[in-house]
Amino acid sequence: MNVPQVQVQAQTEGATTEAGSRRTGAYRCERTDLQAMLDLIGVSIADMPAPTLQPAVRRIRAGELLFLEGAPASSIHVVCTGTFKVFRTAEDGYEQVFGFFRRGDLLGCDALSADHHVMATVALEHSTVFAVGLPDLYALSRSSPSFYRGMMRAVAKSMLHLTQLSDMVAAVASEVRLARFLLHLSQCMSSCGQSARSLRLQMTRRDIGSYLGVAHETISRSFATLVEAGLIEVEQRVVDIRDLDALQRYAQGTRAPARAHRPGGGRAAAALESSAI
Repeated sequence: MNVPQVQVQAQTEGATTEAGSRRTGAYRCERTDLQAMLDLIGVSIADMPAPTLQPAVRRIRAGELLFLEGAPASSIHVVCTGTFKVFRTAEDGYEQVFGFFRRGDLLGCDALSADHHVMATVALEHSTVFAVGLPDLYALSRSSPSFYRGMMRAVAKSMLHLTQLSDMVAAVASEVRLARFLLHLSQCMSSCGQSARSLRLQMTRRDIGSYLGVAHETISRSFATLVEAGLIEVEQRVVDIRDLDALQRYAQGTRAPARAHRPGGGRAAAALESSAI
């Protein structure tokens, strides 16, 4: 995977705003070519003006926040490398996960409709994003109709990420919800040129459970069910899809198919409970 080259202009100290045990990621004043960002989101511009805009580059370490819930919204971000989790925190401290975002995805689209972020975004691994300030975004949209249309398509794609949750939780059985989630990840990996069958999960069981609306203990049992059915194999954080077609058929129903008890099923669940996921 080719990572666009960046120009380091200066280096400043990162923000130290605390959010629980997290902080916002350090902001290094780096720049990259606008075309590098456009290539990431699949935007082709026929009427590109003189290339004066250079998106900023932010490098975020695992566990650091890209932005806080309620923080001023001033930029749109495009994921270059890594994985991010978008979530809200309830008054009792519970994190409701709304999505996981990867290479080519837009983050912070709520900046287009509000002056603050309505959800927080945290890096699940060492990650890089390109950032474009709203004034620059609006100025280029006015001067380039094709850029405006391309950005609107990218924003719509980002919004679709947040609506895909309804399809996953429409299934009654937690095993089917998990199967749909794994298929979604498989499609995302494939679109990024990675393996559609070997998935490295950067999120925890608790994150997946919050996203799918079930307890994290249920996620462990659901993984064990898919393993027993011969659909997947799990080794630490890596999930290998053994039979993609069978997993797709499994995910088409809303209830899990009846299955006979298999010896060792309890051991499989216990092993997954203690795994790194």
